Amino acid sequence: MNTPQAKVLIVDDEPSIRRALHTTFGTLGYDIAEAVTGEQALPLLRASNFDAVLLDINMPGMGGIQACREIRRQFPRVAVLMLTVRDDEDDKVEALEAGADDYVTKPFPIRELVARVRSAVRRSHTPPTGNGDAVITIGDIALDPARRLVQKSGQTVHLTPKEFDLLHYLMKHAGLPMMHARLLSAVWGPEYGGELEYLRTFVRQLRKKLEDDASHPKYLLTDSHIGYRFREAP
Repeated sequence: MNTPQAKVLIVDDEPSIRRALHTTFGTLGYDIAEAVTGEQALPLLRASNFDAVLLDINMPGMGGIQACREIRRQFPRVAVLMLTVRDDEDDKVEALEAGADDYVTKPFPIRELVARVRSAVRRSHTPPTGNGDAVITIGDIALDPARRLVQKSGQTVHLTPKEFDLLHYLMKHAGLPMMHARLLSAVWGPEYGGELEYLRTFVRQLRKKLEDDASHPKYLLTDSHIGYRFREAP
């Protein structure tokens, strides 16, 4: 079931794509707005609280990657799904490093895109509950799920929503090796399982932000051919 009144902003310079997406998501009960460029999208995002942005990479003007960076800087909590005809892994990594939560290649199956948007919106509306609210502290890293706050040695570390979700899951299971498929399903949703470039990109970004030496991590460890784990608390 959709989150009531979930708001989605479609940013694409192709009228046929905007029309098809607007019809699909509007029929499913989403509140839809449209923009043709990144420059048009930013004022709309400032004027209203959106749950997700469907953002084309190839657009005139600002371009999708630059727009993604600016959206992530100004609106750190909104889910950003990149839509593109590019299927090269380097392009995916560039989009994810720019702050995108997900990457969908055109032409995309509508059912797959709907499932991914539902997952992104659902997670943005799911508050932490129960024992999940407890602050987790390991070494000089502290994660507060209720406030979605991460600190290193008392200094706030700014993370994207997906970076936070991935770190939270790993720290909740500190010391345990988490298989790639399990991490993808837990953090992105059950529709995911083979997008290993997502994990590589987000772990690399987290290491840059959290480790003293990202090339020799002491917190975010790799278990070869298995997945990743967060260092166990002493």
